[in-house]
Amino acid sequence: MGEYFFPMRKITSKFSTINSIDDLERFIQERAAHVTQTTLYGYLKTRIGTRYVSMIQDEKFAESTNIAKWNIYVSAILDLTFYTFSYLIDQKNLKQNDAKKIFEKIINSEFKNGLSKQIGQDILEEFEKKFKIINWNKYHFEKPFEDSGLALYNWAPIADELKVLDKEIVLNSIKLKWNLVENDFKKFTKNLNFN
Repeated sequence: MGEYFFPMRKITSKFSTINSIDDLERFIQERAAHVTQTTLYGYLKTRIGTRYVSMIQDEKFAESTNIAKWNIYVSAILDLTFYTFSYLIDQKNLKQNDAKKIFEKIINSEFKNGLSKQIGQDILEEFEKKFKIINWNKYHFEKPFEDSGLALYNWAPIADELKVLDKEIVLNSIKLKWNLVENDFKKFTKNLNFN
């Protein structure tokens, strides 16, 4: 089962503050992995029930889950990158916007972990489109994690007729996870100011 999860090192770092670009990059990567992992596998476990172990050992299901995992994860990285920079620009007077640099660095680092070139290329293009139109002063409080929520709903390898019944629950579950990430980020940057 472990091979379907992200490497555990990504979600085990303990933060007390975010003081550097490296801290921010690690926070984005680890928290996006954590939200993806807990919501996707939690949803699958809940929906499949007692057959969960046998299903994840099924080759076709495992392949579908892997595709879903990567698509949700890169969407989560995108949402969290835009959220953190929007918050820092609007609330902490950040002037140097390194969102693109950090996003590309994280995506490029994931190719060695199994991210496909196609999924990576697609999310880089999506980032570029969004980067051109984003309002940095407003993004962080205007449903900043909507796309990753929809990615979870759309990519989870669950039959469409069952998904329809689950939509509200699935979107609420990932929203609650993101609320915790937002709270942590605000706490870790409480004393940060770029004046």
